Amino acid sequence: MPRATPAKGGAKRYHHGDLKAALIRAGIEILATEGVGGLSLRKVARRAGVSHAAPYAHYADKQALIAAISTEGYRRLYDVVAGAARRHAGDPLRRLVESSWAYVQFALDEPDHFRITLSGLVEKEKDYPAFVEIAQKSFLAVVDVIAGCQAAGILDPGPPELMAATVWAQIHGLVSLLLEDQLPHTVLDRFTVRAMFLFSLGQITRVKIDAKRYAMRVPKASAASGRR
Repeated sequence: MPRATPAKGGAKRYHHGDLKAALIRAGIEILATEGVGGLSLRKVARRAGVSHAAPYAHYADKQALIAAISTEGYRRLYDVVAGAARRHAGDPLRRLVESSWAYVQFALDEPDHFRITLSGLVEKEKDYPAFVEIAQKSFLAVVDVIAGCQAAGILDPGPPELMAATVWAQIHGLVSLLLEDQLPHTVLDRFTVRAMFLFSLGQITRVKIDAKRYAMRVPKASAASGRR
């Protein structure tokens, strides 16, 4: 496959090895500022600094690009969540805390990519098997953590898939409030994001989460609130 031709104005020439990454970055930027209605492969090419034809070497249309963006988002999310779970394999509660926290941190560190990945913008998901596979793999990683906590008496018994969805909803709700800057300053001025996260997770667990033990670090500032 030939290299992408640079756009007019001396824009950077991309090897085909990193063109996909450049198009994904450009697509995220456009979706974050203009929404799906403002996205087109022509705009993505212009922002990435390549010819208008270059994106078609990888993506048939903008839905294919959105699927690629979401697939990459899920892949990165899986890496951080599953990685945290592996590091604490011998401690079910810490495994739950740190893998859930990895989800929060990814959302705060990469808010635009996170929003798009969890936005439901991918139409006809079955047309994008890589997206379906990594989305399912990510959820199964959560289910595995949850099942371990249920076996240890940390979470209530019941279908682990339903409990995983419940824990996910609890943590995702907090993340959404942070990203949309919806939490009042009476909360933000008194508590770190880590403290809010631990308290929220503790409403689900059957055992008490010792805030002092788990108050290990403070996340990077939220893009929305600019707070720690």
